[in-house]
Amino acid sequence: MSLETHDVRFPTSRELDGSDAMNPDPDYSAAYVVLSTDAPDGLEGHGFAFTIGRGNDVQVAAIAALRPHLVGRSVDEVLGDLGGLWRELVHDSQLRWLGPEKGVMHMAISAVVNALWDLRAKRAGLPLWRLLASMTPEELVELVDFRYLTDALTPDEALEILRRGLAGREERTQVLLADGYPGYTTSPGWLGYDDEKLRRLCAEAIADGFTQIKLKVGADLEDDIRRLKVAREVCGPAMRIAVDANQRWDVAEAIEWVRALAPFDPWWIEEPTSPDDVVGHAAIARGIAPIRVATGEHVANRVVFKQLLQLDAISYLQIDAARVAGVNENIAILLLAAKFGVPVCPHAGGVGLCELVQHLSMFDFVAISGTMRDRVIEYVDHLHEHFIDPVRMHRGHYQAPIAAGFSSTIRPETLIAYAYPAGPIWKESLDG
Repeated sequence: MSLETHDVRFPTSRELDGSDAMNPDPDYSAAYVVLSTDAPDGLEGHGFAFTIGRGNDVQVAAIAALRPHLVGRSVDEVLGDLGGLWRELVHDSQLRWLGPEKGVMHMAISAVVNALWDLRAKRAGLPLWRLLASMTPEELVELVDFRYLTDALTPDEALEILRRGLAGREERTQVLLADGYPGYTTSPGWLGYDDEKLRRLCAEAIADGFTQIKLKVGADLEDDIRRLKVAREVCGPAMRIAVDANQRWDVAEAIEWVRALAPFDPWWIEEPTSPDDVVGHAAIARGIAPIRVATGEHVANRVVFKQLLQLDAISYLQIDAARVAGVNENIAILLLAAKFGVPVCPHAGGVGLCELVQHLSMFDFVAISGTMRDRVIEYVDHLHEHFIDPVRMHRGHYQAPIAAGFSSTIRPETLIAYAYPAGPIWKESLDG
């Protein structure tokens, strides 16, 4: 097995796509990894860590630091024990010292682990969600590292959840193939958009069949009130409008700000404060009820998710496919959410995050939670054209992927055109 990295960046800051209260000028980027083998099938595994520009400088280096764990090893050996490989990567003592289990190295592990799952699913000839949903409860539990979790979820409890999910798996699979999985759109809500664009994109979201949108907030309260008023006028009272502060506030400020937005009936407030402040999230949840709290996009690991659930700090849990250490850790988080009865509404957008996380929600529906009630996957209409197997939306629903793999493969021509700094998209602007 060999490991190759790419620094891929898209100049999204030019149109303020992705702009919010904490990230005013993001260039959506992928620290990209390709795992190749000498197997006659010629299949490769593709994965990435998402950044918003210069983060790629360190993220690509972090992925390359994992080469000794993979290069030269038997692909059959590695793919046959992805639970063991996950533990080996995460518990590498010298790399773990940089975390533990958080930050740049943890995201690098996510890129590699997800690439391995992409390769395993391609070898099985199945989309990842169907591969995971075909595994036995015992096989799935073996993928999870229960260290630090057993005060909230034991292996036996996880087995019980998964065994309950065996009944109806095939029927739920057919529901997904026929109807897809509900999404919501953040495309109208970027903070850099003017009111006219907000109105137009809200109307387009309704026409596209979405029943929920999301607006960025947190830079200026009067602007937020005006923008929410505009969105509510266009969307009417039935449309769910979530708001997202991207970690902007202290605890007391968050409570005061969200209460000021309450007349516009926000469905949830997302990332109201630091993602590490579990106690703060719990205080905000109490202070703004019945408005709900959602978070997870920047939560570093399963341990923090466990605490958010234990303290009733969130009403919606937002997994991210590339923040924690890949598929294995997200299975642990999905099981925790099922144990506590909290709906999972994943974070997506970015570069390829929609492509990845749809598989995790669909697996959750088929094999773990068994329900789509109060569950939606974030959708942002950016950069899908750069993927071999892009998301497909119909009437506000993600259509179930049918191609083998994790939908993570970027087109070869994109890897060349958007390579930083030497690709033609960047070379012209940097030279100028």
